Amino acid sequence: MATPEVVGRILTYGDLPDWELDGLRHELIGGEHIAEPSPIPRHQIVSMHLSRLVGGWIQENQLGCLLAGPVDVVFAPTDVVVPDLVFVARDRLDIIGEKYIDAAPDLLVEILSPSTRRRDEITKRHLYEQNGVREYWVVDPELEAIKVYRLAGETYRREAELTVETGDRLSSPLFPGLEIPLAEILK
Repeated sequence: MATPEVVGRILTYGDLPDWELDGLRHELIGGEHIAEPSPIPRHQIVSMHLSRLVGGWIQENQLGCLLAGPVDVVFAPTDVVVPDLVFVARDRLDIIGEKYIDAAPDLLVEILSPSTRRRDEITKRHLYEQNGVREYWVVDPELEAIKVYRLAGETYRREAELTVETGDRLSSPLFPGLEIPLAEILK
């Protein structure tokens, strides 16, 4: 089955399952199709460190569920994203459906790549903010930094810009007691 014609056409989530398994990650933002190649190894190493360190804390403290991408998050039929990590708090686990997450998760994490930097830093941040994602982490392996955004009312406030260089530790009110040195994540 071939990829449907996408030029000038607003697509919905229903269009995605018809596409071939082509090794690309497919997202929709405002009905616009975005296809990206699989992440590079450095990206996946950082993702695994976060999954292990944060996921272990979540499991140990029964805080909810951490999912590593690819997993679809469907905000609307025309807004479907595939974040690197998705956290859903214990009292909201019902938003995890059989095929996708069908409401705003509590935390989304994007690990930057050169080809995704602008979309992750601007477009997705605005999309996540508009849909009520409580917290958003932008992880930059190249700069060894993490930006933490938290909803304050209906808008994101940049709570922190953490770096390995300054010896910062990652923490969040979503995970009481958790403090991870950035060097353990971005090594």
